[in-house]
Amino acid sequence: MAAVLILLVLLLTTLVLGSFGIEDLGKALTFPGRVTGAVLLVVSLSTLSGAAAVVDHWFWNSFAYSGVVALIGAVAAFLTNAMLLVETWKNGDSLFYSVVLGVLTAGSAWAVFAVWRTSVVIPAPKRVAAALIVSSVIAIANFGYQNLYQPSHRGARPLIRLTVGTPVLSQDRKAFAVPVDIRLENHNDVGFYVLGTEIHAMGEQVRLSAKDRLRRQWRADAEQWTKFGEMNPLSRREIHQPGELVEAQPWMQYGGWIEANDAFATRVVVQMPMDTPYDQVAFYATASFARKDRLGLESLKFHGYSWDGGKVPRWNQKDVDFIIYRARVHENNAIDERTRAPRYVTVYWNFGTHGAYVAPVIARMGEEDTSSESVGRYGLVDAVTGPIERTLWDVKSRR
Repeated sequence: MAAVLILLVLLLTTLVLGSFGIEDLGKALTFPGRVTGAVLLVVSLSTLSGAAAVVDHWFWNSFAYSGVVALIGAVAAFLTNAMLLVETWKNGDSLFYSVVLGVLTAGSAWAVFAVWRTSVVIPAPKRVAAALIVSSVIAIANFGYQNLYQPSHRGARPLIRLTVGTPVLSQDRKAFAVPVDIRLENHNDVGFYVLGTEIHAMGEQVRLSAKDRLRRQWRADAEQWTKFGEMNPLSRREIHQPGELVEAQPWMQYGGWIEANDAFATRVVVQMPMDTPYDQVAFYATASFARKDRLGLESLKFHGYSWDGGKVPRWNQKDVDFIIYRARVHENNAIDERTRAPRYVTVYWNFGTHGAYVAPVIARMGEEDTSSESVGRYGLVDAVTGPIERTLWDVKSRR
């Protein structure tokens, strides 16, 4: 009876570890993930060999060291099942896999004890111990690197460059256009999915005081710094009015990607009437990315509008509109893909009177307001450039 139970535990462990290993070896998004797949396949082969050795050790005794092979298979099964169980408890959501791995961990621990009780003859204890220690250290180090160090190591981030060109007058001299060149540079060794981009222009009125302004007026300006859209420099002569959104638009296709050590360039044109009340215009460009080594992304698709039934987050500000996109997210390794509930990335393309920005969230469906995994686990990063300000006095003087 004991042999049958040990055989069942080792065969089930072989099935579970082998399926994880095959999938990770072929599909994991990182090198450590592929190594994990290879380690799991090696362990599954050792547990399969251990299962065959159990049959020989209990019934045939045709191989002198079948007990040792069975013991090694049981020890390997226990260590690996225990690590997978800890990983599932730490990051997983699946009750099924928690129960399966818990049962296999307990069963393999009992199998080690049961095989050891049969007075296994160990021909070279030091070599066997060394082999077990080395394999365990390698497995633990790999798991630690992938699941502890990697999510918290120094992040990577693309760079956005903005160059404002010379304004061009229309033929009737009643309007002008300002060309803005945008260049996205990825100097990192990892690629990024593009979740959303936007460039917006803010018109600013700046009057000049005939004499130095009073200190209380400076303080009134500083009090506006709590409102990012109305943040202006402190000045003894300039009197800034809150900036107003002139134009906002995407500048790169959402759901696309930029590869490692690659670049992307485009140009947008902002047109304004010659009688614009603004004295200067400020340009801002932002983009939101997800690391391609942290997640797999299905096609990002339009999901709705905030003014037409689209669900908006609780942190929604008054007088801010949203365009909403959504896509399914896949984990970067087979273990998390199977043991975690499906996650989705929801991208909020926001715009209002005081500017525009992109806000992505990765969470389970319906939990977008409470997610805390987006940055650390999935490698979401934002790149921001601006304000790049340009006075309009030279243009308006040509009227």
